[in-house]
Amino acid sequence: MSRRAKVAVSAPLKDIEEHVEGFRQVREAHRRELIDDYVELISDLIREFGEARQVDMAARLGVSQPTVAKMLKRLATGGLVEQVPYRGVFLTPEGEKLANESRERHHIVESFLLALGISPDTARRDAEGIEHHVSDETLAIFRKFSESQQ
Repeated sequence: MSRRAKVAVSAPLKDIEEHVEGFRQVREAHRRELIDDYVELISDLIREFGEARQVDMAARLGVSQPTVAKMLKRLATGGLVEQVPYRGVFLTPEGEKLANESRERHHIVESFLLALGISPDTARRDAEGIEHHVSDETLAIFRKFSESQQ
């Protein structure tokens, strides 16, 4: 018997363009993931406490304050946040729009998972990852399905 394990091939290899596009979409989703998570968290902190502080973001994200500071510089360069000395971080109108879109995506995915019978804790955690990788087309179907189950 050969040392190599035999692998069953279920479908032929995709053509190059299709393969590239699939990986490009995943890379773009990963790139946007952190941005979305940060602006959504900043928005939530502002709603709850009136401002978002680096120390609070670091604690909630489970990262160091220098990691938060680096991302905040990136968000400020992108026009999504404004940092006020001796205060905190605030979203620009563009940042707030992105936070609301991210929150809505999360809600749709979580509602879909709940409609499938997933437990609330698992649905909340799984939605956090899925929301960044699902297409607008799929998201629309998730919403339609969830609404039909209510």
